Amino acid sequence: MPQHDLMARLPAVLGTDHLPLAELCAARLDGELFVIDHAWAPVDEPDHPAFRAMVLSMRSPRSLIIERMSAAWVHGAIDDAPTVAQFCVPLDARIAVVDRPRTLVREVRIDDDDIVRFGDHRCTSPTRTAFDLLRDPSLDDDVVVGVVGALQVERPALATALHERLDAAVRMPHRAAARRRLELAESGRRSARDGDQPSLTR
Repeated sequence: MPQHDLMARLPAVLGTDHLPLAELCAARLDGELFVIDHAWAPVDEPDHPAFRAMVLSMRSPRSLIIERMSAAWVHGAIDDAPTVAQFCVPLDARIAVVDRPRTLVREVRIDDDDIVRFGDHRCTSPTRTAFDLLRDPSLDDDVVVGVVGALQVERPALATALHERLDAAVRMPHRAAARRRLELAESGRRSARDGDQPSLTR
């Protein structure tokens, strides 16, 4: 059977559960597959959030929720998937520890409204993703400001939703830092928008 006929009958995202590593590498050399994160995909597969969610889900043996920088990649706010994939589970999920290399899983309080679904794959919503990043002290300010600004590009209501969420979280750790980061992201978006407009004065 020709290799391309086999590829046509396989899922959009492939791993060694679908084909032996040697066949995946051969298909890549033939120009039929490319490597993305820890997976392989047909070269003509459209790049969209559902596709990126499928790619990240190859990292996990369970149905986890993609979050933080990994979710930012799914939503198109960064160009490349993070080296360490980030997932979360609800506090009441009672899921066993996931022991996989370059994979982090944490327990969080999360509502259904904070989750978007791409088929069988779950990811934090753009609002929850930005909210988590704004209050993450382990991340550099410039990184967070850039990612949150990118999430706002096609979501004009996102900043308002984040302000409302921060206003409601009166006892949240790192709240002041989160507000400052959000203000910097908004300032950066305004500057970028104004820079795209022709000057009215000389």
